[in-house]
Amino acid sequence: MNKAGGIAKVSGFITAAIHLPPPSAIFASMRILIIKMTSLGDVVHLLPALTEAARQVPGLHADWVVEEGFAALPGWHPLVERVIPSALRRWRRGLGQSATWTEMAAFRRELQAHQYDLVLDAQGLIKSALVARLADGPRAGLALGSARESLACLAYARRYPAPRELHAITRNRLLTAQALGYPMGAEAELHYGLATPPPFQVAGLAADYVVCLHGTARTEKEYPESDWVKLLARIAALGLRVALPWGNPREKERAERLAAGLHGAIVLPKLGLAELGGVIAAARGVIGVDTGLMHLAAALRLPGIGLYPATPPGRFGVYAEADAPALINLSRPDELAPAAVAKAFASLFAEHRQ
Repeated sequence: MNKAGGIAKVSGFITAAIHLPPPSAIFASMRILIIKMTSLGDVVHLLPALTEAARQVPGLHADWVVEEGFAALPGWHPLVERVIPSALRRWRRGLGQSATWTEMAAFRRELQAHQYDLVLDAQGLIKSALVARLADGPRAGLALGSARESLACLAYARRYPAPRELHAITRNRLLTAQALGYPMGAEAELHYGLATPPPFQVAGLAADYVVCLHGTARTEKEYPESDWVKLLARIAALGLRVALPWGNPREKERAERLAAGLHGAIVLPKLGLAELGGVIAAARGVIGVDTGLMHLAAALRLPGIGLYPATPPGRFGVYAEADAPALINLSRPDELAPAAVAKAFASLFAEHRQ
């Protein structure tokens, strides 16, 4: 799909429920702090909202608080001037160490280095609300019933509804539009706005390769390994190499099993997000399960196939930006058969092959 679902549905909601000032009523030059720390997919889903905000609010400047493992990503967006890495996960494990408290003090100083016109918590969690309270500026976030953790709403002076049944991209665009005072149009085009990360060379990885994202945080979202074996054999038959990333020992072992006996398959080395982004950006396409890297591939304008055996694509599917190569979400059992997936990918590959 080329546009996030639900845009037409929410346009009437915006008009009926919210009375927004025109963009001219907003600051001539405005600095905001975005708080969206995790996960990778959630961070990607906020990017179109930021692109739209830059178009609607001239003179807008943005800083972004994000978990340190994802810190490379916001900096690829031209509106983001400063990325403030958070290490809440690591700090919780090291509260008995003086270095942890030194890092947390430095983090707080970074949050308070500027006085913001708006601190927007787009996460809706208690941890993100606490970070918002540390920053210097009026706080806004999701309303009760829209935030994932209701107590987070107590931290915001301004609260905005964004129905949870909408796709995450649409929810983020809706929240940001309300917070900054412009209408989210029903026909607004979706643009992630990312600059292409520098290519990252992996030994033995030829130019014509497909990234196959087999790893995901929840086992019910996985595509069966036996089906991967059949699917990858068909992809290799198209004359394409297969690149298999991994993020933990279990995924590495599966990648090694999938690559065994498959001509042209490469198990990637352990890579950080910046390096992996470079590998994905240079691929001919992507096939993957519901995982943050699949959404990153969408933001980097790759054609591909999303495999959704357990989660509804209407809320969690990958979406191509306007005028980008197509992305197809498959969720029915017949669609997820290896032969059907390979056929769908072959059609996309033929359409976009240069």
